[in-house]
Amino acid sequence: MKGLEWSCPLLRLMVHNVLLFTVSECLGDHHMLDDVRFLNQIEEVESSSLQVLYSCSEPSVVHLEALVSFNAGDISTVFSRHWTCHPGSSKVRTVTLTLPDWLVYQADWMIQPSAWVLSGMLRAWVSGDGGVDGYMSAPAHTMMLLKLRDPFSRPLKQHQLCLSWGMERLWAANKDRLLQCPREQEVAVFLSTLYASTGEKFGLIRTLQPFGDGALESSRLRAIPSPWCAFSIWIYLLHPCRQQLCGVLHHVDSEKGYASPSLFLRSSGQLHIQLHGKSGVSSAFLSKFTVPLRQWCHLNMELDGWTVRITMMCRDGEHYVVQNSEHVFDIAFHLDDTDGYFAVGGGEFVKGIEGYYGPIVYYRNSMPAQSESEVHIPPPITLMTEWLQSCHHFEFDLKIKIAGYLQRARENGHSDVCVAAYSQWLSKDKSQVMTPQCEAWEAPGSPQRRQTVRIAEKLANKYGPSVSPATVGKALYSLTLNKLAQAVDTGVISRVLPLLLQAGCLGDNRALYLSSVLYSSGVGVKTRPMRAWLLALLAAQQDWRLGLLRLGHLHHLGDENIPPDPDLAYAYYANIAKQTSADRQNLTTQQTYVEAIYLNNEEVLKSQTNENHDLFHWLKLQARNGVAGAEQTMGRMLFWGQHGVAPDIQTAVKHYQRGAIRLQDPVSMYDYAIVLLTGRGVEQDIPKAVIFLKKAIERGFVPAMNALGWYYEHYEKDYERAVELWEQADAGGSPDAAMNLGVMRSQGLYPGRPADQLMAYHYFLKSAQRGHVDGAINLAEIWNQGLPNQMMRRPEHAVLWAKWASEQNGYLGTILRKGFDAYLKERWLMALVYYLMAAESGFASAQFNAAYLCEQNPGGFLTQAFVKQCMLRYYNLTIQSQDPDAHALIKMGDLLSSRNATGQKDVAKAAEMYKLATLSGEPQGWFSLGLLVQEGETLPLFLLVELNLLQPYLSDRQDLLTALYRRCRDSNATDAYVPCSLALFNIYLQSFWETNFILKTSSTVAVTVATIAVVFVLSKIFRRHVMDTGQIT
Repeated sequence: MKGLEWSCPLLRLMVHNVLLFTVSECLGDHHMLDDVRFLNQIEEVESSSLQVLYSCSEPSVVHLEALVSFNAGDISTVFSRHWTCHPGSSKVRTVTLTLPDWLVYQADWMIQPSAWVLSGMLRAWVSGDGGVDGYMSAPAHTMMLLKLRDPFSRPLKQHQLCLSWGMERLWAANKDRLLQCPREQEVAVFLSTLYASTGEKFGLIRTLQPFGDGALESSRLRAIPSPWCAFSIWIYLLHPCRQQLCGVLHHVDSEKGYASPSLFLRSSGQLHIQLHGKSGVSSAFLSKFTVPLRQWCHLNMELDGWTVRITMMCRDGEHYVVQNSEHVFDIAFHLDDTDGYFAVGGGEFVKGIEGYYGPIVYYRNSMPAQSESEVHIPPPITLMTEWLQSCHHFEFDLKIKIAGYLQRARENGHSDVCVAAYSQWLSKDKSQVMTPQCEAWEAPGSPQRRQTVRIAEKLANKYGPSVSPATVGKALYSLTLNKLAQAVDTGVISRVLPLLLQAGCLGDNRALYLSSVLYSSGVGVKTRPMRAWLLALLAAQQDWRLGLLRLGHLHHLGDENIPPDPDLAYAYYANIAKQTSADRQNLTTQQTYVEAIYLNNEEVLKSQTNENHDLFHWLKLQARNGVAGAEQTMGRMLFWGQHGVAPDIQTAVKHYQRGAIRLQDPVSMYDYAIVLLTGRGVEQDIPKAVIFLKKAIERGFVPAMNALGWYYEHYEKDYERAVELWEQADAGGSPDAAMNLGVMRSQGLYPGRPADQLMAYHYFLKSAQRGHVDGAINLAEIWNQGLPNQMMRRPEHAVLWAKWASEQNGYLGTILRKGFDAYLKERWLMALVYYLMAAESGFASAQFNAAYLCEQNPGGFLTQAFVKQCMLRYYNLTIQSQDPDAHALIKMGDLLSSRNATGQKDVAKAAEMYKLATLSGEPQGWFSLGLLVQEGETLPLFLLVELNLLQPYLSDRQDLLTALYRRCRDSNATDAYVPCSLALFNIYLQSFWETNFILKTSSTVAVTVATIAVVFVLSKIFRRHVMDTGQIT
């Protein structure tokens, strides 16, 4: 048993010595004169003398050693002496015991800290042959334990050395510092919160590193062939496993094979536990119990040598049901938890469950008591259980009411369903003789649900048996949107939120997501982050795209209640990224091209159009007149739904065709060939497509090379010709070509070359950097798993690429377009709601636009308290993107430099925001830094160094202000020239005023000088304007 293991290596050595000593006493008289003993005990190891009594029957050598054992299991000799022994009477030798300083004294400036010593021992023996390794076989030997102090109980050594001044200062600063052991991952938390699993090949990966502590690592290595550990897992199953196996928690080794342990759920509901031996032999068993549906269950799996025990505790209402299984394997299984990775849920080889995973903990070298898990139920599980139970009761009650309304409609003859004549006559006869009575299902519900019941009744009477709770949920969501569209302020939100929650309870994912957004943003309702997270979790489990985006964003950056977790964020982003790739191949009217439109960018706003806009009609006229660029733009806008134009693939194809045939435009030839190849909006015609591709290539259009290569690979199976074309297109900067070459290298299809994942990575990287969605997805997968012996996994990199690919989703584009359309129509509340929906998914321009709308607050439709809250939240989220907007940085600096509700302001953070704005080329950052200095604030020294402003700062305050405003004025931004010049003039004027006594005493002179200076500055501004615009206005 593990509990009876030797805790100290010296203990085993001591027992061996005692046994050997007992046996030696039974030997003959030949060794009766051989003897060795310790005559005194060692009390203080700093400076001790040891008296050794010895005798021998023949010329011999007496050996004396001091041994110590460490917590890593090692034994080391720290002291050794030996001397000769001549036959005769017993003699006594006094030996000075000199141990190393690191064993006797505390660590200091000269003595280095030592490994933790468990115990020490002195031993002596008489050896006839003079060998140093004959202790066990020596005719006489003895031993004694050393009393060693713990490291912090040892005295300090008084060194007889002169300490340098620098070393003395360093030692004085660190001598009282408390040493702490590095934190070791003895308990590995694979999942600390809930994960919504859609039943697909998506999950989160966890890897473990060897222990840094020698003792722990030594224990881990010894336990690999005989593991002693435990796994604690919470799951909630919505539907049975639809495959033979569904992943719960599986271990994949570095060779891409299953390792120990791997836990799956079978279609029968039983748990499949699989373990693997060192020789590659695998063995598995099935649990005796099945996992129930719609109950939170805790699984506790213990690995103890050759035995595996699994216990399941499920919460059924207020009661707990406990079941267990135990199995003893006939092979010794092998568990190296640092090899490969652990996957929670789905993965490369298996799909996950349909439901939720709760907290998952791996105890690497211990087994917690089961009672602890029985008592502690994580708060997220409690919160979700309450929601699911409430929704279940609500849906059940509504089903009964709908059935009652349908029955009443049949009885009253108000339904399109045919009823037998006898049944109709019988029900009519009963209605005449029986007293009308209310049925149980007609009992009035809560006031908040009365409108839902009325809608259910109307739908049942109108549509009959096709009505279900889900139908009612959709109607509630539509009703909510109508009420929001008619509102002029946020007061309506608190009134419609109960309808949204009820619609979400009835299965409408749009309602779940919108409710989550409202609770998270706090618009019109009190902010409730945990409720917002729960509602997004429910939507994400149903594979709702925006719900997946929101959770990916939430776990990427973290929140006040949720720490950042790149592995969990990637699990969500990987799902929506794959959907985005599929959606782009299957365009529908519900999708819109994603455009990052910032509401403060007037030029971009002017480029937006629609079918009734003058710009659209002008482009249309230009296309008819044979302008190739207009044909391209019209086709692109109509095909993808760009710049505010609704998608119209058939009309787009006509523009492609006209540009390709009539104008012989290579871009239009390529676009027309692609729709002919894929059959989108036109009948598929592959030979005709190839002709146009070759024509486009003749005119030097690089993307056509890639498309022709795809034709040779897909239809002709001519990989050599395909690769040749792709290499040419890749050299021309084609993202598709790089993507295709990466696939060929990854799958080993590149002619004449074996599969090479590292080369594939480089191609995927080029493709992603050129803006290819699938290239980014493949690159993210490599970053997430890494390449064994070639590239470490980088989940933080994987998240960024998967996030970018996910944000190209057309359904997100539709939300952005609706928000922009509402903004143009001055429907401010709806514009804010749509932008908040996109902002909570992590899209930077939507976050900016939400904050910008709150800042502008047209018509005063928002309260001032919410305006400040909204600006802080969404400008802050905007600047956390990979490429933060400079205007958002300036606004965050302004908010941080102003006093908040507690009267405090953060000048250092505000200056940091302004600095980042200046580094991104925004001159207003210099201006804002100048205002801080003028207000009497002191800029951080490191910031001045980074901006190369240390010399003006050390010189004079006026010099610093002059440097800041001069840099603002000398920037290339025309808009900054006037305010920065005036600010600079103000600094000159103040300096001139302070240093001239006459100006202080003569107002006439002061006015004259000021007038001349103003005229001079204005003339400079006028000249700058003429140089920039090239005209005089």
